[in-house]
Amino acid sequence: MNKIEFLEELKKLTDTTEYLKVSREVGELKTKFEDFLIEEERLRQVALLEAGEEVTDNKELDPIREEFHEIYRVFQMKRKDAIDLKKELQETNLKTKKALIAKLKDIIQNEENIGAAFGNFKEIHDAWKDTGDIPREKRDDIQAEYSKLLESFFYNMKIYRELKEHDLHRNEQLKLEIITKIQELKNLSSIKETESQLKTLQNEWDEVGPVAEGEWEKIKSAYWENVKEIYTKINAFYDERRQKLSSNIDTKKALILKVTETITGLEELTTIKDWEAKTTEVIAIQDEWKLVGFGPKKENEEVWKEFRAICDTFFDAKKVFFDSLREESKHFVEAKHKLIEKAKSINKSEDWKTTADQLIRLQNDWKKIGHTGQKSEQKLWREFRGACDVFFNARKKHFDEKDKENETNLLAKQDIIEKIQAYEIGEDKKQGIADLKAFAADFNKIGHVPMKQKDQIYNAFKTAMDGHYSKLKLEGIEKEKVMFQAKMDTFKASPNAGRLMDKEKSDLQRIIQNIKAENIQYENNLGFFGRSKGAEEMKKEVEKKIELNNKKIEELKRKLKLIPNE
Repeated sequence: MNKIEFLEELKKLTDTTEYLKVSREVGELKTKFEDFLIEEERLRQVALLEAGEEVTDNKELDPIREEFHEIYRVFQMKRKDAIDLKKELQETNLKTKKALIAKLKDIIQNEENIGAAFGNFKEIHDAWKDTGDIPREKRDDIQAEYSKLLESFFYNMKIYRELKEHDLHRNEQLKLEIITKIQELKNLSSIKETESQLKTLQNEWDEVGPVAEGEWEKIKSAYWENVKEIYTKINAFYDERRQKLSSNIDTKKALILKVTETITGLEELTTIKDWEAKTTEVIAIQDEWKLVGFGPKKENEEVWKEFRAICDTFFDAKKVFFDSLREESKHFVEAKHKLIEKAKSINKSEDWKTTADQLIRLQNDWKKIGHTGQKSEQKLWREFRGACDVFFNARKKHFDEKDKENETNLLAKQDIIEKIQAYEIGEDKKQGIADLKAFAADFNKIGHVPMKQKDQIYNAFKTAMDGHYSKLKLEGIEKEKVMFQAKMDTFKASPNAGRLMDKEKSDLQRIIQNIKAENIQYENNLGFFGRSKGAEEMKKEVEKKIELNNKKIEELKRKLKLIPNE
């Protein structure tokens, strides 16, 4: 477990009002957490030694550790309050049960009316069952006194025989059911749950009234036989756990011997590969150590100190070796300084694409250079990364501002669309056309909108404009000219304006070429006509088609001129 997992486990355990029920688990978790912190502190000191820094006490406050201890402190306070409240309630319950005993005595001694006596007894017994636990040291005496009074009540009062037999039989059934439930506890895997349910069932047993005298000894014997068997299981669990703790200490002592043998002959380690291989072995043993459970607290601390000291001996020797290699890494430092200077020389550029590619290449070059040593490497990396971040942060800010500008443009275009939708064309067609062209001009003056909304806003604009143009009821050349100009204005508003206009231009040029080719065919056909009357009529018809095609060509050329950049 890491610190966060310990904290989450503590939160889960203490997220309850059953403070006494989870008390043991919380205590065990705290012990494990303290052992974990000892291990973590050891690793911190090892890291300091490896970094060449002085090993000092860690005076920094760990927020997770503080939060863990604060939750534990609050839990302990609540647990104490729960214990105090439990004691207070038990004392109150004790007074209640003593009063009920006194009342029952009075009924036994003084009540002559059997019906009234039984009714009063039922009230007392119901109240007795509803009354909670009392102090444990008083429980047996109070329960024995009450049980004795119950027996006196049932055997001394002159109850109708049938009613008496019915109640005794019912009590027998209830006690047999409790015995069955106790037997079922043998199948539970959780010892804590077993203990809790057994206590509840024992309370229920004590609250059930007497049974027939002839059956009592047999039932009582079966009850205690099963109760003792459950307690044997519970005690065996705790005995086994104590044995496990002892076994864990033996396992840890074996690991101490193993790591001692592993680090023998450190003077023979002469290469980085040798040291790393040996480090892997030591860390593997440390990992084995982590998998071993806790032992008794005092012994656990002693074996841990011994194990840690042996590991420290190894890592101290490793540090000495790697310190000797530090001089060899100077040329790596120089190479990385050069990359830092290159990054600084271009990190103010606003050529976002090119500069980003250059910095990424520098970062790849950085990875190819060897390690300069832990302390130096971290400092160089922070400087290099800082130089890169200057550019990337500026680039992010730039595009964030562009996004804000696009959002403003979106609102402006939405406002114009609403005006177009609300606009009503009057009788004056020219004025209507002028107004629509003004709407289109205003719309096209506004810059880009966010990428996600560009098609949606353009389609809304086009739909609104097309709706108004369809209402103008234009005819002939005027209609064709106005509608084509409106088409161009709409294209300008599209996020794909360039592509749409290029396609329109290409389509018009293709149609012109087709018509010209058709005219050439017509002109070629004219040479085949003779001078007969029928031939003259066919010739005139072809010449008329050529003339109509030439007019179409002129009209298409006028449209080409309306396309921007044509």
